[in-house]
Amino acid sequence: MTSNQNHPAAALPDQADQAGQPDQPDQSAQPAGRLPRRPAVLDDEARQARARRDAAVRGVPSMAAMRDAIRDAARTLPLIDTVPRVRRPDAAAFRARAAQGLPFLIEGVVGRWPLCALDPDALRAQFGEVPVRARVGDYINNAFAPDRAMQDMTLRAYLDLVAAPAPGLPPYVGNLELRAMNHLCHWPAYFDRMGPPRFWLGPAGTVTPLHCDYDDNIFAQIRGTKRIMLAPPHHDAYLYVREANPVLFGSPVDAEAPDFARHPLARQAALIEVIVQPGDMLYVPAGWYHQVHALSFSLSANRWARALPLALRGVTPG
Repeated sequence: MTSNQNHPAAALPDQADQAGQPDQPDQSAQPAGRLPRRPAVLDDEARQARARRDAAVRGVPSMAAMRDAIRDAARTLPLIDTVPRVRRPDAAAFRARAAQGLPFLIEGVVGRWPLCALDPDALRAQFGEVPVRARVGDYINNAFAPDRAMQDMTLRAYLDLVAAPAPGLPPYVGNLELRAMNHLCHWPAYFDRMGPPRFWLGPAGTVTPLHCDYDDNIFAQIRGTKRIMLAPPHHDAYLYVREANPVLFGSPVDAEAPDFARHPLARQAALIEVIVQPGDMLYVPAGWYHQVHALSFSLSANRWARALPLALRGVTPG
C-alpha cells in the first residue's frame, strides 16, 4: 500500500487544482502540441473575487454560508460503514437519492463507454501525441501547492515513463481536460450544469490525498481499480483541514493509515473504504472528504456539478 503515513503534514497553500484550477487548463485555444502556462497564485483581492463568483454560480449568498449548510445537513445523516450500490438510475432517481446527502456507487453506466475498451497500448496508439502534464516528486506533501513539481510531455512519453517503475511515487497525470477523449465517454445528465470532464491516469501507487470539494461530483472508473476513503463533511473538525480555495479544503491525515500520534483527533473521524472497479461510477456529495489510491494502472474521469449541492435542496444557506 502506498501511503503518506511517513510524510510530514501535507502543505496546503492558498491555491489548488479543483474545478477552476486544473493541472492543465482547457487545451482548446492552445497551439497543437503545447501546454498552457500554469495558473498564477491569486492575491487576496483576486481570491475574494473568485469566492464571489463561486457563490454566484451556486446561487448562495457566500461560499462560507454554503459550507456551513452542508456541514449542518451532514450532522443529521446516519453514519455509514459501507457505500451502497444502485443499478443505472435515471436522472430523477439519481437526484432523489443524491438529495439524501450520502455517497453511492452506480453500476451499468461507465462500462458501456467506448473509452473502457482502450488499454494502455491503444491509448498510446490513438492519443500518443496529446500533451499532458504529470505530477512528479512528492506530490502528496505538496498536493495543493501552485508551485508543485510538474513535467510536461506527450501521453506516449508518459506511458513509456511509468512502464519503467522507479523508486518513490510514480508520476501522476491528473485533473486534465483531454478533449480528444471526451467523445468516448457518455456522461448521464444527472446534473443540470456540469463542468468539463477531468481525466486521471497513472499506475498503481498514485495517490490523491484527503480533501473535499464543495461541489457534487460523479467519478467514473474506466480502467483499473482504486481504493477511495471517505469521511462526512462535519468530521472536518477531526481532520486538521485547511482551505486551499473556496471550494476545496485539504487534510494532512492519511485516511488509509492515520498517524494518531500526529493527528489524535482523527480517531474520531468516520473513515469509510470503498473499492471502485472498472465500470463503477461513484457519487461523492459536496463536502465529503475523499482520498484516492490507485491499486493498479488506472484511468478515471470525473465531473463536478455547477449548482447548489443536491443535499441542500429546500435549504437556504445563510
